[in-house]
Amino acid sequence: MMEWLTRFLKPKQSNFIELLVQQAKFAIDSVEALQAYFKKQSEKKSTQARQIEKDADEVRRILVHELLDTFVTPIDREDIFALSRALDNFVDYVYTTVEELEIFGISASDDIYEIAELLHQMAIELHLAMKRLLDHPGVASEHARRVKSLENQVEDTYRRRLAALFSGPEDVHHIMEMLKIREVMRHLSNAADQGDTAADIIMDVVVKWS
Repeated sequence: MMEWLTRFLKPKQSNFIELLVQQAKFAIDSVEALQAYFKKQSEKKSTQARQIEKDADEVRRILVHELLDTFVTPIDREDIFALSRALDNFVDYVYTTVEELEIFGISASDDIYEIAELLHQMAIELHLAMKRLLDHPGVASEHARRVKSLENQVEDTYRRRLAALFSGPEDVHHIMEMLKIREVMRHLSNAADQGDTAADIIMDVVVKWS
């Protein structure tokens, strides 16, 4: 009994941050797998993207297990859980973009390329924010602000590209293609929303410490 209580109360400062850093790294990997799929839409590239999503899910499961097994945490338990969920959702939305390109049988358009590049930058900033959170919270907050700025760029690009996409339908086939591309773009926009949510949580954590 005492051994279990000691384990429950023992701080696991590094464990949670390391797991969140791993999740943020998977966010980068997921976008890079998506971009690799753009270049060569093959079953092999799709499988690689799927494996990254599975690996990211496993890290999330470990984090939740650790959270249930620990009383003392480096930041609020709710913030750890919410931040982990946002990072996991980011990866999920990026992977479902690969799935939809596969299901719809369409190639990536310039619209999708542009948004994916912004997501890649977001993922890099999230990873840097997580690496700096404990020792340099002010720097982590700066990276989080960059994530939010990039999310605004994603939304601006999404709306602008969407308007251009629907500006001149030619026939029923063209309309179907437009709807498919819009659906794929929407998933990328949702990924950006999750990145923005993660950035908000990081900034909230920093404020709590200040």
